[in-house]
Amino acid sequence: MRYHAPSRGAVDADVFIRQPLVAWSDYASLLQGDAWPSVGQLNDLLPANADYRFIAQTPALLADGLHYEQRIAESGQIATREGNWHDLLNALVWLRHPSIKQALNRRQMDEIVRMGPKHRSRSQYAMTHFDEAGVVVLLRDPSLLALWDAHDWHALFWQRREAWLDGSIDVALFGHALLEHALSPEKLLVAKALVFHAAGTTGMPDALACCASLIADGSLLRDPLELRPLPLSGLPGWHPDSAREVFHRTTVCYQPRRAGRDYPPAHRLPE
Repeated sequence: MRYHAPSRGAVDADVFIRQPLVAWSDYASLLQGDAWPSVGQLNDLLPANADYRFIAQTPALLADGLHYEQRIAESGQIATREGNWHDLLNALVWLRHPSIKQALNRRQMDEIVRMGPKHRSRSQYAMTHFDEAGVVVLLRDPSLLALWDAHDWHALFWQRREAWLDGSIDVALFGHALLEHALSPEKLLVAKALVFHAAGTTGMPDALACCASLIADGSLLRDPLELRPLPLSGLPGWHPDSAREVFHRTTVCYQPRRAGRDYPPAHRLPE
């Protein structure tokens, strides 16, 4: 069933003070103000040297017949529906993670040239899944990966709960559809994750930079099976019931691993 976000005035204000939206509080005026921000206001937040701009998606714009990704690649125009949560949140991801967004656009264009505009490759599906529902996970304790591989969610989120609080594992949300779903507090969020193993003093900024580089050179997101499911609602503070053990034994967003399903190892960050 297609998700319909609540109207701007109907959003429960509490969603903005818990994860994942609290992590985007530097854009609170755009998310929580009475009026929708204009495309011009979004462009005002871009770096002065940015070679891309947000542009209102209108019938006149779409009359050019260009693919969404082609328009970005050829003229730097990011078609954005005004008064639309999905496109506003996509714009915020462009503002925060431009290197990853640009890498995805270049790769999508390579695939469009190769496949044509009416067909999609497995790489395109992988990139779209990540664009909509992706998270970058920074892992400092490799023992957590075995629990994740086995879909041992009770152990990963309850028995090892402190790991999510002490920096042993950390999450940066990238997918704008996840942010949109978070506007509805009853939603159980499940992400598509890429995992990076931290070495030495490397941190999340290094993981995000490495992610952008590996996407750009074609090493990442060649197939949807590279992406690991991560039930974000199990993380401390991401769902009101995640502080209760029973949640981690009964919640429907914890699914068993499919028979034969294997995951790639974490990408090791250079020291």
